[in-house]
Amino acid sequence: MNDVNPLIAILRGITPAEAAVHTGALIEEGFRYLEIPLNSPDWQQSIPQIVSQFGDNAAIGGGTVLNVDQVDFLARAGAKLVVTPNTNPLVIRRAVKQGMQVCAGCATATEAFTALEAGAQWLKIFPAAAFGPAYIAALKAVLPAEVPVLAVGGVTPENLRDYLRAGCTGAGLGSDLYRAGQSVEITRQQGQRFMAALAG
Repeated sequence: MNDVNPLIAILRGITPAEAAVHTGALIEEGFRYLEIPLNSPDWQQSIPQIVSQFGDNAAIGGGTVLNVDQVDFLARAGAKLVVTPNTNPLVIRRAVKQGMQVCAGCATATEAFTALEAGAQWLKIFPAAAFGPAYIAALKAVLPAEVPVLAVGGVTPENLRDYLRAGCTGAGLGSDLYRAGQSVEITRQQGQRFMAALAG
C-alpha cells in the first residue's frame, strides 16, 4: 500500500444502478481502493460491473467476505481486494492463493498474527473507534513494522490524522464517506473532506 491515497472507500449498501457513478466520483477524487461489502444489495452484479469499468484505475474488491465461495466469486469477477470483518485463515489463504490483496479484520495481537501467518498483507483494526488510536499504537509496537495497518470503523475527517499519528498506514471509510441512498454530490464532497484531512 504505497499509493498516494492509502484509504479504502467502503460503499456499503450501494446498488448496481448507483455503483458506477459513485465509484467514478471517488476515483476522480483520488481514491485507489474501493470495496463493496457483500451484504449490499445485488453485490454479485455491482462488483463485476465496476471491476470491468474501473479495474484499470483502482483496486476494486469485496468487503465483509466470510467464506471461500465468496472469495472464488470475487476472483472470477477480477476483483483485486478482499476485506474481511474477522480473522478467518481459510478465507485469507484462499484469497492469497487467488492472487488478491487481503485486508484482514482483527482486534487483538493474537488475531493479527493469525492473519499474518495465513498470508494477509494488510491488517484492519476493527472497530477502530471502540479501541482508539492509543490502543492501535500499542498494538503496532508488537507487529512487524512493514505490515500496513488500517483503522476501520468510526473514522471521520476529523479523527483520521489521529489514527495516522498512531501508526496506521491508512483507513477504511464507511458511513462518514458513503451512506446507502445518498447523492453522488455528497459522496464527492465527503471524499474531498477525507482527502483534505489526509493531506493534513
